[in-house]
Amino acid sequence: MVDTLDLAGRVAVVTGAGAGLGRAEALALAEAGAAVVVNDMGDNAHLVVEEITSAGGRAVALTGDVSDWSMGERLVQEAVTRFGSFDILVNNAGILRDKMIFNLTESDWDDVIRVHLKGHAATSRAAAVHWREASKRAGQPVFGRVINTSSEAFLFGSAGQPNYSAAKAGITALTLSTAQGLSRYGVRANAICPRARTAMTADAFGENDGAADSDPLAPERVATLVRYLASPASDEINGQVFVVYGKMVALMRAPEVENRFDAVGSAFSAEELAGRLTPYFSGRGEYETYAAYGVAELEKPALAINEGALQ
Repeated sequence: MVDTLDLAGRVAVVTGAGAGLGRAEALALAEAGAAVVVNDMGDNAHLVVEEITSAGGRAVALTGDVSDWSMGERLVQEAVTRFGSFDILVNNAGILRDKMIFNLTESDWDDVIRVHLKGHAATSRAAAVHWREASKRAGQPVFGRVINTSSEAFLFGSAGQPNYSAAKAGITALTLSTAQGLSRYGVRANAICPRARTAMTADAFGENDGAADSDPLAPERVATLVRYLASPASDEINGQVFVVYGKMVALMRAPEVENRFDAVGSAFSAEELAGRLTPYFSGRGEYETYAAYGVAELEKPALAINEGALQ
């Protein structure tokens, strides 16, 4: 089993890897033996490369905006040109523009959807083209891993994050589509919903006064799951959603049908719907909605999480 966790000879692309979660993920993959293409918007990407190479690993920085559709192709090409392969895609890049729906501007919406959802789509599409062609050339499935960063915000529908929640819901659906569309080529695609102390979550989680190994919200704890999902050991895991933080990894179950209402005749009338649905929902609790509020109870006493700022 230890050998199946080894990433020697594999090549990974990590977006948003200049700091926070992306940095921790890039370092974890490099520690496992993978060469890493570190992507971010600024100079921090080069600093992460220095961290990896100074520890004896292989890495290169490619700066740029993942919401530029062509960046996906550039990242895949950089992996192949520099390191001779491309095996793992970790999508992490994102931004926040938190507003209540009544204060949301068009740019608040567009910016978050563009970076998160379009950014995930651009890289996933380029990776899919590469792996599909490689599989056809080989005449058999190849090794491919996609780890996307969703959020509990899509499960709750965070009140102060309508743009972010929608983007993360889209990323989850994109992950499921990728998993189904690419499994025949050997690719596995999964999504994680992390809670981690990063610059994006500073307002929610504050600063850590101790060491990373004693901080339940340390990004390194999330990176361990990413390292595993990137490995051969995860070959039978596909199209799954995990909530991860602290000492916990929780596997989410797909939504289930609560009830089914059938018309007496060939179609519902408005009156029949009122007679069936109104009493069914009468007195229903405020939080008894499609939102998965129960997820917040996983370690609520240990982690006082601000629901409106989950990363």
